[in-house]
Amino acid sequence: MNKGLRTLIVLFAALALPAIAQEAKLPKGFVASNATVNGARIHYMVGGKGPVVVLLHGYAQTSHMWTPLMPLLATTHTVIVPDLRGFGGSERTPGGYDKKTMAQDVHALVQKLGHDKVKVVGHDIGLMVAYAYVAQYPAETQRVILMDAFLPGVGDWQHVWLLRDLWHFHFYGETPLALVKGRERIYFEHFWNDFAADRTKSVSEADRRIYAKAYARDGGMRAGFEVFRNFEQDAKDFAVFAQTKLDMPFLVLAGEKASGTFLIEQTKLVAKNVTGVVIPGSGHWLMDEARDQVMPKIVEFLNAPGL
Repeated sequence: MNKGLRTLIVLFAALALPAIAQEAKLPKGFVASNATVNGARIHYMVGGKGPVVVLLHGYAQTSHMWTPLMPLLATTHTVIVPDLRGFGGSERTPGGYDKKTMAQDVHALVQKLGHDKVKVVGHDIGLMVAYAYVAQYPAETQRVILMDAFLPGVGDWQHVWLLRDLWHFHFYGETPLALVKGRERIYFEHFWNDFAADRTKSVSEADRRIYAKAYARDGGMRAGFEVFRNFEQDAKDFAVFAQTKLDMPFLVLAGEKASGTFLIEQTKLVAKNVTGVVIPGSGHWLMDEARDQVMPKIVEFLNAPGL
């Protein structure tokens, strides 16, 4: 190979790197598949062996957020990691974005994969789906981890820290969709940067590319907006759920520079056995900002004896 051709190949590879970096990699030992459940096609990853744990992602992210944790849990658990309805590789359905229905999606997926008893972990919107899951299927849920956001309809929820961005929860419809089309990355930078304690230690550049690309596809932004549009219905549903306190163990992880103790106190209103931990120095993106603190706590809680 002559020197000129070699130089061209190197240049081409360098130019191709940003595009390649946008593709999420499947953790070793996991497989990806799709299942049609509860009227929606749900994309998911699964791996490991043992008791089942389900990991539920939040807004501005996809199931990819859990990839650093998945191999650790797979040594002791069967790990199921779906993209929620409307997100990532899952179907962008016309409706069904209330958290009660989204939890029914996850439950139907768990059943289709041949399982009944589960442990559930949720971050951000995922924690709302996790709570809706355990509230509807308490006899089938062994342990629950809720990570930094809030529960609509529970306690003084309208004064939570995240509601400083109230404009965003009403940001849906034809005009907002036109404004963000082709500018998805610009829109998400606000959340990744401003909800972090330090924007330079928030969601990585490689992951930002993955998430922006995922939401830009096939009506992903509309689906995301619908998740917030349904908060009013979620508040009604959760107020009913909260009338029955849950018995299984809960672990609540919250960022010191984000939710603080708010979610911990909310969870105590809906559950009897709650352990709360505020992660020092962290903002909202716990798996990105404080991974070394958060992952050991998740693993320890899920591996605790007794269930």
